[in-house]
Amino acid sequence: MVDLESEVPPLPPRYRFRDLLLGDQTLPSDDRVQIEFYVNENTFKERLKLFFIKNQRSSLRIRVFDFSLKVLSCILYICRVLDDSDNGYACWGCPTQNYTLLAIDWAPVIWVERSKMSLWILQVFVALICLSETILLTYLSYKGNIWEEILRITFMLEMVNTVPFLLTVLFAPLRNLFIPVFLNCWLAKHALENMINDLHRAIQRTQSAMFNQVLILITTLICLMFTSICGIQHLERAGNKLSLFDSFYFCIVTFSTVGFGDVTPNIWPSKLLVVIMICVALVVLPIQFEQLVYLWMERQKSGGNYSKHRAQTERHVVLCVSSLKIDLLMDFLNEFYAHPRLQDYYVIILCPTEMDVQVRRVLQIPLWSQRVIYLQGSALKDQDLFRAKLDNAEGCFILSSRCEVDRTASDHQTILRAWAVKDFAPSCPLYVQILKPENKFHVKFADHVVCEEEFKYALLALNCICPATSTLITLLVHTSTGLEGQQSPEEWHRMYGRFSGNEVYNIILQDSVFFSDYKGKSFTYASFHAHKKYGVCLIGVKQKDKKSIRLNPGSHFTMSCTDTCFYINVTKEENSIFKAQREESRRGSKKTHLPMHSILASMGTVAIDLQDTSSRPSWDSTLNLPCDSSRTGRKSSIAPVMEVEDTSSLHTCDLSSDQSEDETLPSCEDLSTEGFVKGYPPNLPYIGSSPTHCHLLKEKVPYCCLRLEKECTHNQYEDAKAYCFKNKLVIVSAETAGNGLYNFIVPLRASYRPKRDLNPVVLLLDNKPDANFLEAICWFPLVYYMVGSIDNLDDLLRCGISFAANMVVVDKESTMCAKEDYMADAKTIVNVQTLFRLFSSLSIITELTHPANMRFMQFRAKDCYSLALSKMEKKERENGSNLAFMFRLPFAAGKVFSIGMLDTLLYQSFVKDYIITITRLLLGLDTTPGSGFLCAMTITQEDLWIQTYGRLYQKLCSSIGDIPIGIYRTELLDCESCEGRQSQLSVSVDDFEESQEQKEAREHCSSGKRVSHTSSSSETPSDSRPLLHRKSIQWARRLSRMGARPASRPPERTSQQRTGLPPRSERQELAELVRNRMKNLGLSVEGCDEMNESLSSHSYILINPSPDTRLELNDIVYIIRQDPLSFEPDKLESRTSSFGNSQWITERT
Repeated sequence: MVDLESEVPPLPPRYRFRDLLLGDQTLPSDDRVQIEFYVNENTFKERLKLFFIKNQRSSLRIRVFDFSLKVLSCILYICRVLDDSDNGYACWGCPTQNYTLLAIDWAPVIWVERSKMSLWILQVFVALICLSETILLTYLSYKGNIWEEILRITFMLEMVNTVPFLLTVLFAPLRNLFIPVFLNCWLAKHALENMINDLHRAIQRTQSAMFNQVLILITTLICLMFTSICGIQHLERAGNKLSLFDSFYFCIVTFSTVGFGDVTPNIWPSKLLVVIMICVALVVLPIQFEQLVYLWMERQKSGGNYSKHRAQTERHVVLCVSSLKIDLLMDFLNEFYAHPRLQDYYVIILCPTEMDVQVRRVLQIPLWSQRVIYLQGSALKDQDLFRAKLDNAEGCFILSSRCEVDRTASDHQTILRAWAVKDFAPSCPLYVQILKPENKFHVKFADHVVCEEEFKYALLALNCICPATSTLITLLVHTSTGLEGQQSPEEWHRMYGRFSGNEVYNIILQDSVFFSDYKGKSFTYASFHAHKKYGVCLIGVKQKDKKSIRLNPGSHFTMSCTDTCFYINVTKEENSIFKAQREESRRGSKKTHLPMHSILASMGTVAIDLQDTSSRPSWDSTLNLPCDSSRTGRKSSIAPVMEVEDTSSLHTCDLSSDQSEDETLPSCEDLSTEGFVKGYPPNLPYIGSSPTHCHLLKEKVPYCCLRLEKECTHNQYEDAKAYCFKNKLVIVSAETAGNGLYNFIVPLRASYRPKRDLNPVVLLLDNKPDANFLEAICWFPLVYYMVGSIDNLDDLLRCGISFAANMVVVDKESTMCAKEDYMADAKTIVNVQTLFRLFSSLSIITELTHPANMRFMQFRAKDCYSLALSKMEKKERENGSNLAFMFRLPFAAGKVFSIGMLDTLLYQSFVKDYIITITRLLLGLDTTPGSGFLCAMTITQEDLWIQTYGRLYQKLCSSIGDIPIGIYRTELLDCESCEGRQSQLSVSVDDFEESQEQKEAREHCSSGKRVSHTSSSSETPSDSRPLLHRKSIQWARRLSRMGARPASRPPERTSQQRTGLPPRSERQELAELVRNRMKNLGLSVEGCDEMNESLSSHSYILINPSPDTRLELNDIVYIIRQDPLSFEPDKLESRTSSFGNSQWITERT
């Protein structure tokens, strides 16, 4: 190897440090050569070219000067025409001459009168400058072909207008020679175009093609008109001697195709000029108009620009989407503009695709055309973001395309858009929608992020614990006035619609009328008395020095004047006025004033009237028990809610089912849960997943044991029935085991749920899960998976659907994209309808891509009541309701859900920056120390002594510190109410053929009382007569009601009567089919749910009902329970049951 040090020459002797810095000039062997760059630009020609052409700013000044000279020459020509006289026409210093040819005296055409020398001198000076500039620019732009420069139109026009002036200087008799200086208008047009181009180059801004084309068209029209006016006026000097104004009048009348005929050319040269100018106009103008129309159409597609002036004077938001559908657009606009303070905002839509026909039609409506601007462009291009003036925007919404086949690729596009927006406008608030939870941490910098799969699976899981949680959250995050259904004859429509107007609002305690009186009081005291007095439900609080929001921090929390209160009400407090009536004394005692909770919530001010309830029965804070209170052992009253925490007054009850009950009350039934511990899951499936305190196994389960239908070395079970589960199953049908499915398991295994109430979870997957997902779920107890499809009855039976409590059908990603948008749910709907017919007692919760398809869930073609609801939905949509689908029975009951309904969660966060945080806390996606959680309780027969919702509120606050927020109510449709509803809703029933289950419902519901669907569905009919005898009596009664109608029996019934076999209903045939199939598969049919004739019922939600709302049997109350970890152990030991056998809802059968 060559020594590198030997190649470095040694330093010369006495080499100083100064020589290292300044260089050594004494070295004789210095071979360095000095190079001078850009030598060509040092020449005189290059310097001139740099000044006149290359440099944008100096070139712009030259263009402006050139344009000014051309315009000045045209003005001087007009002055010369106005100063012209008819004293005779000849050369300078010559007598009047006459050049007659072809019957025309050409002397007035060739010669003009230049009486003012100053005007001639000024014209000569301008011509000299223009000629010099033209020659110089021609020399600088010469590239080897001189004829190319000489034969240019602009060069020839310049020579015609300037060289004759030089001849008049050299030869005096030619001073009166006519020179067509008016042709300089075309040179001015050319200079103006060059000036605009240099202007855009100088300011480094992309020019507008539309502006340039309009400028070209206008200047072309001006030049044509000016040339015609001056040419006709000069030629007519040998004819009618038209003035300049007469020529202008003639050109306007001619070019406008009016043609009065009062002023016309007299000689043929002027007529020929008119013909030539018309031909030129017919050729040039259509070309210009065609280019303008083409650019206009292209601009309509791209949407144009949002001007900087408007961006500085107006407020706007930017909506970035990859593809814009009409449903997405209308949901955004309706929710965004539902807030009064956003009425003056503009919405700029930035989309890379061309505007859809339906979207174009909607944006032409005056309501939206003045407030919505569509720009075709990409968020990854700075010029498009500049067109949208994103740096001046109040916010930017970036939405993902959920209908893409590859949802991961859709998330990647969203992430790039978010990065591009943050790079272009760092201070612009960012609202991002992401699909996959594993991609959420890439957009963590955004102000607000909504992960679709996180919310979706958490909602579906809570639907299995708290019925209709999806409907509850959807109603809370939608903007509504509470006027939906108020014109309906149905009482439940009016109640359901009125209370659906409740939303979540916030206010600082010291600024509030609702809560200012409760400074220094406990949270539960403030919540109860605010609901009792004003009808508002206080659910959470945020302290000034802390960023976290706490739901129901508990009775130990003391309210401060700087705390921010979060409450549920029909409108925010700022839009309310308070009218308190005088308290009227009756019989020497004061009566309690209850609020009128049916508040008219509109865009304006809302009045809250505190009505006197002297005509109603009133209840004090202590309620006397019924006469059998001694037998039940209840207290004689409800304890008052304490202003400050008092540990001696805190009670627990079976209603709450304390989370430590499993440890304090061991039994033989809990032996199967001895291997459970509480802790945080050791393996989170993705980055950004919030750890939740859960029930876990002491040792993780081997992967082979997680598969339900495959036996392994650890167990020999091959179906769900063989496991002998104590609780009913929760089955989830999904296409793949994505990371979002983890959020379905966590709420069902949360530590606040009692161990004995844990339902086994079976994941029915189309594809086998990967090892990472199995590693995440192997620590959870009673969680299994099975590879199968919802299309296959055998797979359903093996996974235990015959004795399951809930079946959750998740929308498959592969079916979200269809040629016809609304057909994406076709397969899911048909499969769920099959399950509904096969397993009528099964609670099926379905996710759909499009909310409009929920009308097909549990579809009955001849159900008059459903048809009436369909008409009602159309009327509500015509009235402008954002929740027209809310009266659909599957949605009201919480049996169907679409993630598209939660898009409003992101839209509302623009006004309510806290709404996403509160929703995540309610769903259990985030956990905050000291914050409560959402759960539910049921009202049993022994709890009806409480009577009203307000007294229940007091009972919960005074005993265990829980905050109720709503009621889930189920009602039966008895025969009388059904007939009344059909007549009131004007539904024809002539062609309606009652189904077997509705006939049985008439016998069960003869008393007309409301009972729960779950409790009444298990009752057996009291009539013990033979089936055939009962059916014959029902058939005879039906014939008597229908009167004389043509007798037509179905062929099946006729054949059955001929053979003498008793008729079988369709439900019985399906039940027999399922049993036979289970026998063929070797499955035990023992304990399989019988397909009972289910009664026709409907369920709905009352959010924050008024205190005087009556409680009914089997009502399910949503409550926000305080964090059990916030109490000390000694307080938990002192809790005892205070009323009834109310239970925590964990399942519904």
